[in-house]
Amino acid sequence: MTFTLSDTAYGTDTPEAKLAMFDDLRSQLTGLVHGESDLIANTANFSSLVFNSMPGLNWAGFYFLKGDELVLGPFQGKPACIRIKKGRGVCGATVVEGKSIVVADVHAFPGHIACDVNSRSELVVPVRGVDGAIVGVFDLDSPLPNRFDQTDAVGIEALVKILEATLP
Repeated sequence: MTFTLSDTAYGTDTPEAKLAMFDDLRSQLTGLVHGESDLIANTANFSSLVFNSMPGLNWAGFYFLKGDELVLGPFQGKPACIRIKKGRGVCGATVVEGKSIVVADVHAFPGHIACDVNSRSELVVPVRGVDGAIVGVFDLDSPLPNRFDQTDAVGIEALVKILEATLP
């Protein structure tokens, strides 16, 4: 099956539409996490909000750093890999590099972990604790090649900042 962004209900095929979507998501997320400090509740709502608002996704969720591996947290989409070693795949590389990674074609990414064979592109953003250390990542997958760009990375990073403010 081939997907295009025009197949989705919330089109973001213009930069203006994409920026408006992220403005709306920031407002919604701020309301969802206001007064709530529970990590599971906030990350579950975060994943659901993004998954159900951004077009062209097949997975959106968190992995949390425990020792030298990332462990699956709240997500939306098909069942996923439970543990990912630090440095492996896009999620593990994000932890090592300490910055967001946008991958246009996951099949061309060295060491890509194929949790869902339908995924073609990926965006992973680090999540930091109050001390600035990476505590996890937020991972987005799409069945569309080249689905994510820098606008998406900046938009998701802004959402992650809202979440980080709720971390203990």
